[in-house]
Amino acid sequence: MKKLLVAVLLIASFKTQAQTFTGTGGAIPDNSNAVYFSIGITGLPVTVIDTSFGVESVCINISHNNDQQLTIQLVAPDGTTIDLSMYNGGSGNNYTNTCFNYNSTLSINAGNPPFTGNFRPEGYLGNVNNGQNPNGLWRLKVQDHNFPNAGTLNSWNITFSNTPAQPFIYNSSNLPIVSINTFGQTILDDPKITVHMGIIDNGPGIRNHITDSFNSYNGNIDIELRGSWSQTFPQKQYGYETLDSTGTEADTSIMGMPAESDWILYAPYNDKTCMRNVLVYDIANKTGHYASRSRFCELVLNNEYKGIYVMLEKIKRNVNRVDISKLTPTDTIGDDVTGGYIIKIDKTTGSGGGAGWSSDFDGIPGTPIEFLYEYPSYDEIVPKQQAYIQAYVDSFEHALDAAWFMNPVTGYKKYIDLQSFVDYFILNEASKNVDAYRISTFLYKQKITKGGKLVIGPAWDYNIAFRNADYCDGDIHTGWQYQFNNICGNPGDKNVPFWWGKMLQDSAFTSLLKCRWNELRLTTLHVDTLWNYIDSVALVLDEAKERHFLKYPILGVQIWANPTPYPVSYAGEISSMKTWIQQRLTWLDANMPGNCTSVFVESTVPTKKSLHVFPNPFNNLLITKFSLAAPSQITLILKDIAGREVMQPRTEQLAAGAHSIQLNTPDLNLVCIF
Repeated sequence: MKKLLVAVLLIASFKTQAQTFTGTGGAIPDNSNAVYFSIGITGLPVTVIDTSFGVESVCINISHNNDQQLTIQLVAPDGTTIDLSMYNGGSGNNYTNTCFNYNSTLSINAGNPPFTGNFRPEGYLGNVNNGQNPNGLWRLKVQDHNFPNAGTLNSWNITFSNTPAQPFIYNSSNLPIVSINTFGQTILDDPKITVHMGIIDNGPGIRNHITDSFNSYNGNIDIELRGSWSQTFPQKQYGYETLDSTGTEADTSIMGMPAESDWILYAPYNDKTCMRNVLVYDIANKTGHYASRSRFCELVLNNEYKGIYVMLEKIKRNVNRVDISKLTPTDTIGDDVTGGYIIKIDKTTGSGGGAGWSSDFDGIPGTPIEFLYEYPSYDEIVPKQQAYIQAYVDSFEHALDAAWFMNPVTGYKKYIDLQSFVDYFILNEASKNVDAYRISTFLYKQKITKGGKLVIGPAWDYNIAFRNADYCDGDIHTGWQYQFNNICGNPGDKNVPFWWGKMLQDSAFTSLLKCRWNELRLTTLHVDTLWNYIDSVALVLDEAKERHFLKYPILGVQIWANPTPYPVSYAGEISSMKTWIQQRLTWLDANMPGNCTSVFVESTVPTKKSLHVFPNPFNNLLITKFSLAAPSQITLILKDIAGREVMQPRTEQLAAGAHSIQLNTPDLNLVCIF
């Protein structure tokens, strides 16, 4: 009995002593290839590491003159991979005696270089303490992402003790759970890789458990990283396509959204409210325009919790998305070639990549606006289709630039859906989106027989709107975003087209703008409407936000491009955004141009609540119903698809409120096209 007791005490005494194993280093190549540095661990007196004995810390010494290009990960014997530091450190040699320790209060991505001392790693170090045998090959994976100078791992070590890093326990959520298994593959910017995705979505009010069956999706997908600058964030964004059992792209309903094959997992890392994009898309939808449907969820990637995500519809031609005609390579003449098209003003890197053409007009002198083909894509659109859409946009820009640009028949209004441009202007100015008008700006065009004018939208990419940009006056509630070029315009950069300043010289545009602004301030942009929506989203995220900010401890910390001061709580982030929105709307109330004395309504895409016509088709009687936010003079104009007026315009002075006007028409036998 005494001998047994002594043996037990010896084992207990041994386990209280930390053991550090040191490995040698080597060259870190600059070709984006991962290099592995190994430590073969033997002699630990346990066959299982867990919450009582396991990995406590990992320390590194690296010589490299641009550490922000490095990704550094720990790979356990069973393949579990932990992100230690991803794209941190800025330019300079900043990893000297850098130790990653679960107990550190300062995360490596929130610290300031040089990184000397203890830091919390980006991933959960304790996830390697998962019951595996620690005696085996441990590896440090280092990757230099295309910086032209190589570096060196001088040394590294790993420490085991009876105060190990604790794993992250994720059991269930009130949000749908998305689980992706890459089977050891790395998700790249390009090309896509095939992985498995399962979604647990038990429905409203029913809790989702990580052990539940995949009931919203259970199959393979092709996935890739998306975004440009956002790829440097610890929380990555992904684009993916759903596949059938043969590996062929197949339309699928995701979380109750209409079936399609192209989807986006948006990561709201630098938007600490996690809701700016969703808020803008909700506003756009309420004003009668399509914007991506969205669902909040939480992502588990290779058994590691990755935080709150937003499942989004990718902007795409589809009856449930951008509802325009399908174009085939043979649609090259007559009405067939006139639509549908989706083009955009965007970056040529990241998800904005592609080809297109240069405008005849500069954003700032010497820097023309660039248009990109979105649909058909640049590698599918045929020359006659390229020529048509280029000529149409060119005609619009030249008509807008002309001295007679305000002419209702020959001017710019001949080419565009005016209501969509008014609503887009209001959306971007209300949110003061720093990227507005110049990046992620989509436009689409239907066939002539189905309306045919150029529509601006859908709204896209508002993560740095609503005071979430510390540059180019993005945090100031005053000033016009369409005047960005005067504040931050740079040669060779993405600048704002001249359109907006020119249209604001047209009383028809500003009159419609002012009336629409007054209407929306009583409805969609009333603070009660906005606050109710923001508060409802915050309530939905109330539980998940705790896990999200445990994974990414960035509250109160500067993350690109958050302006100061940095709220230290989620409630503070919500309050700060609300305060700014209130100030912004008040400023716009006092400065929105135009006089709401007349309404010009000629829209191929009217708002859902602004104008209703029936019956449709009609013969000699047409009834219109609409509402006015203020007393106005209105003119009703009825045209055929060629743009010819088919009856005398009718003008009336009306009071604010709902109206119904009956038009007695000739025997036309027409269909109203919106």
